[in-house]
Amino acid sequence: MDAPPATADLAPSPARGPLPTYRARIDAGLYAPDPAQAMIMENLQELWFRLRGYAPRPPVSGGLLARLFRRRGSEDGAASAPIGLYIVGQVGRGKSMLMDLFFEAADVPLKRRIHFHSFMQQAHARIHAWRKAHPGQADPIPPLADQIAAEALLLCFDEFQVHDISDAMILGRLFDALFARGVVVVATSNTAPDDLFRGQPGRDAFLPFIAEIRRHVEVLHLDSPRDYRRDRVRALPSWHTPLDGRAERAMDAAFEELTGNARGKPTALIVLNREVVVPQTARGVARFDFDDLCGRPLGPADYLAVAQAFHTVLIDGIPRLSPENFDRARRFVTLIDALYEARCKLLASAAASPDTLYQRGENAAMFERTASRLNEMQSREYLALTHLA
Repeated sequence: MDAPPATADLAPSPARGPLPTYRARIDAGLYAPDPAQAMIMENLQELWFRLRGYAPRPPVSGGLLARLFRRRGSEDGAASAPIGLYIVGQVGRGKSMLMDLFFEAADVPLKRRIHFHSFMQQAHARIHAWRKAHPGQADPIPPLADQIAAEALLLCFDEFQVHDISDAMILGRLFDALFARGVVVVATSNTAPDDLFRGQPGRDAFLPFIAEIRRHVEVLHLDSPRDYRRDRVRALPSWHTPLDGRAERAMDAAFEELTGNARGKPTALIVLNREVVVPQTARGVARFDFDDLCGRPLGPADYLAVAQAFHTVLIDGIPRLSPENFDRARRFVTLIDALYEARCKLLASAAASPDTLYQRGENAAMFERTASRLNEMQSREYLALTHLA
């Protein structure tokens, strides 16, 4: 029997691109063969090749002609930029995994991979800060685009989606400015561009953005029949008790399994112009200690942002709850409501089963609904539901 591929062959390589790595991982038994994924990866390999050594041509220096070109949205950066990719598919088909392989191999000096919800939160925070620093100056979009383009020529967005009217109002002009500066976009989404913001008030004003994004990306459909994410979550126990070394090891293993052994890193969600720190996240999975979420003065907006940003949440160290720590219990109730309504998947280590987490005191009856939801969130029926980002 042939020897398994060397470890180095399984790491994305800027010298070879993402496609050889993908094939090596299939040969090693790490990925299942999937023709739909292979087609997407071939397109990502082509874009990887076009991006090697990419740098936008600088804008034509001053003068009327340059201003006319800019007014028409025809900056030299946009003209020289490779066409990006927009990968559409149902949840769990491997979109994020394929994009991550591409991103890690991309031979681009300035690149950034970010969840789209977090990107828009940061954009709004920067706009707010710019307006505060420049009162009376009406247009923050060009300086915002300058900042983003200076940080990344390649932007990889996970879970591209538009639900918020405040996002819809700025997206057209912001992306027009980013494309004019030569920024290349790769995105994953459950929603095709033509269906973004569909049925929402003010969508007519959003249509130029859809036309703009279609000019600068090729839309690819990942039509794999298999939901890999659901398979992984179903196979994992979701509630670990008591709080001991075995539970901690099980949570470590679950994070590795759900993220494909991706290296988790901290991030921050911007909510109402302040940060909600996420200690560990990778590929749409977030991991917190109980006190990270419920030991701090967080509220419904914070928990909603977490529920929208991540399809799966791991919580370590849920203690027994009682009137003595009711502030934390109340926040936990609000958190579970947000996760449940968004159909997030939850894995946790806890001091007791959901039904016995809060057993005494006048607020114990209030907790019964939360315990019921925690039990339902472990069911096969709940795990089959689609995350509502």
